[in-house]
Amino acid sequence: MARIGVVTFPGSLDDRDAARAVRLAGADPVRLWHADDFLAGVDAVVLPGGFSYGDYLRAGAISAFAPIMRTVVDAANAGMPVLGICNGFQILCESHLLAGAMVKNTQLTFVCKDQVLRVENADTAWSNQFSAGQEILIPLKNQDGQFIADEHTLDELEGEGRVVFRYVGNPNGSRRNIAGITNARGNVVGLMPHPEHAVEKGFGPGTDGLGFFRSALQSLLAHA
Repeated sequence: MARIGVVTFPGSLDDRDAARAVRLAGADPVRLWHADDFLAGVDAVVLPGGFSYGDYLRAGAISAFAPIMRTVVDAANAGMPVLGICNGFQILCESHLLAGAMVKNTQLTFVCKDQVLRVENADTAWSNQFSAGQEILIPLKNQDGQFIADEHTLDELEGEGRVVFRYVGNPNGSRRNIAGITNARGNVVGLMPHPEHAVEKGFGPGTDGLGFFRSALQSLLAHA
């Protein structure tokens, strides 16, 4: 059985939800601790949502220097699938595994809603169970969720197909409605909405979120 690690940082809120999503998708969730410098032999890693270190300095900025992130960066650069959700996306940007940055929402308030996303790239390690153009419904909850980058970087992301998910209707002012992106290799994906809250009927807006975690399993099987 594939083993997918879920990292807990001080202030993580959704680590248990992410572990549950991993289990429901058919993998073995492995708890990882921010202060460790090893990945316990996992096959993929999820950086969950929350408010690591209270979002002091900048959201995700302090966690980017956690001992485990040095190992995650090396593993990601070697091809391991890594998913950053909300605060995890912020950490990936701060760790320079993904381009751009996250700042406060344009309305300067916390946003919490079920959000429609359009799948732009169905070829990544975390999106291959979707179809390009497919619309999915995923919960969104953030305050520092506005994705920004300079025009050159935005053009590069668009031109290289590295925009993975786009908001249908822009809830936070993100440039070009970008909700999630990938690295050039396609193994590292970050997004602000929370797929781990849409994995079981009766708990959230549906089960579209399972596609993220099943995609990782498919990617691991394909490279086994």
